[in-house]
Amino acid sequence: MEKVTKRVRFEQIQTLLALAEKNGIDEEGEFDFEALQDFCANEIALLDKKAAKAKERAVAKQEEADELQVVVESLLTNEPQTRDEITAQIEGEDVSVAKVGARLTKLVKAGIAAKTEVTVGEKGKTRKIMAYALVNA
Repeated sequence: MEKVTKRVRFEQIQTLLALAEKNGIDEEGEFDFEALQDFCANEIALLDKKAAKAKERAVAKQEEADELQVVVESLLTNEPQTRDEITAQIEGEDVSVAKVGARLTKLVKAGIAAKTEVTVGEKGKTRKIMAYALVNA
């Protein structure tokens, strides 16, 4: 079953209005069918405009994300680096470890980068974390 959206509901209302007007449902003249049709058409146009803007923003955001992936890939070397180390090399206030990690995961899935486990920290307080390096560097 198709998802019922506001747009679909307004189209259904327009259809009902057309049928009501055609069949003479409003004998007493209580409804202004033309005004109601215009209202629905305007609401549909507003919804379409809003959807177009959302699509533009999504494309812009995707392009921005792709730029970050290019930057992350350019920072990879044959030496394993952690997400924190790679993030520290990138300038920008909206760059986070999570965003860098997501791009690194994409690069690993694409076969461009390899993921290895490294031990960091001082003696007695070590932990194992993932590090990333180019596959053919």
